[in-house]
Amino acid sequence: MKNILILAEGKIAKHFIVWLSKKRVANNHYHIASNTILDEDIKNNKNIAFSNIDATSYSKLDHILEEKNYSHVFIIMESYDDVKHIIHNLNTIDDKLRIILLNQWDDKKTLKFNHNVIILDMYDLISGHLYDKLPNVPLLANNIGVGQGEIMEIHIPFGSSYAYRHVGSIVQQKWKITALYRDGKQILPTSATMIRPNDTLLVVGRPTVLNGIYKLINKRKGLFPEPFGKNIYLLLDLRHDKKKAIDYIKEAIQLKQRLQNKELFIRVVHPSNLKLTEEIKAFRNENVHVNIYYGLDGTKDIIEYDISQYDIGLVMCSQVSLYKEYRNLTFYYLRKLVYLFGNIPLININSAVILMQDEEKMESISSTAFDLCEILKLPLKLCDFDPDGDFSGKKMIIDHYETMANLFNSTIIVEQKIANPIRELSKMRNILHITSFQDKAKHAFIWQLIVIKMSNLFPSIYRHPKLLIPFESSDA
Repeated sequence: MKNILILAEGKIAKHFIVWLSKKRVANNHYHIASNTILDEDIKNNKNIAFSNIDATSYSKLDHILEEKNYSHVFIIMESYDDVKHIIHNLNTIDDKLRIILLNQWDDKKTLKFNHNVIILDMYDLISGHLYDKLPNVPLLANNIGVGQGEIMEIHIPFGSSYAYRHVGSIVQQKWKITALYRDGKQILPTSATMIRPNDTLLVVGRPTVLNGIYKLINKRKGLFPEPFGKNIYLLLDLRHDKKKAIDYIKEAIQLKQRLQNKELFIRVVHPSNLKLTEEIKAFRNENVHVNIYYGLDGTKDIIEYDISQYDIGLVMCSQVSLYKEYRNLTFYYLRKLVYLFGNIPLININSAVILMQDEEKMESISSTAFDLCEILKLPLKLCDFDPDGDFSGKKMIIDHYETMANLFNSTIIVEQKIANPIRELSKMRNILHITSFQDKAKHAFIWQLIVIKMSNLFPSIYRHPKLLIPFESSDA
């Protein structure tokens, strides 16, 4: 048990003692020395003892300190002159005592004491608490850990790029989401936990990193592809992309130019044409980086290294390249957005389309979809195509997307139709198809066969470029 001596006079001291009696820290025993605070002021706390003494008296202090070994001495006094006498007496008795002093005086008072005296400024404490209540100010745990802001509480506002994200889809390098608070309850998140507006996150990490995360969470516009990462990665597998490699590069550069402060990293694998390789190298500049891997094996390791090293958020590749060597699984497990090239270049796209899925998927992909549509100035079309005409239970999804459209100041079109969704999608022209990106690891081989079969049945679908947004079911 820790013995703590509190020398207390005045209104603030009395308020502190009353507060202390309510907290009931079982392993602390408090000795209150005061002329003004009485035993009857504090009731039903066996851990608090009182002495009605003059705290400036050397003999009285010496007697108290002889009786027990005190780990701390707290001084909460209104008189600055009394404090000087008390600290002088305490240091004469034992100059190794740890003394906590509340400074209640104005800036004209210069407090100079030995290193064993910790001074807490009353005005700084009050100002700090008021500052924490201001909007757009992160709440830091100042008295936990090293107290440098490595623990932070962040509120999720409506329209945040982090709203409606699964925790597992957010890149957390040098920081971590450790708890989530919703409706007054604590949630210990899993990778499938969805973050919602008005949630509060408890995060830990490097203070400089957390400051950046706080700004990202509270910034709504122009973050794409955040929070999956910052930059763009173009993968060119020249076994399959030889004919369209230059077109893909131009399309990737066009997208980069529409985004703010992003860099493009081009990775070429399996090069087989020296002339084409030199043409690709010619695109290098300060924001476009070209890296060529001449090895036959190890491309998976190279790709994973690039994505981690260059803070990649969006991977761009051809549809045939995605499913070679199970790259779809690599990109999914790394939680990256994937843009698949179609026959129609990005510059000719005039709308984005989402086919209705279950509510969890639809909420999860909504923020990213609206963010990209806002940047590219594309209307978003929400298509509920059902062969049986079962449109019941979709109202909440539609309401969610209409709310998001208002937040992002975007245009949304909702179409409900009794039809086969694949056939309807194949009829569309000049669209970007946005959909969820799921884990197919358990059925990877079967999934590739389905993709090939679908491309044969509906080849027109594969002229549409696609944006795949990572999604992990809460049932996973």
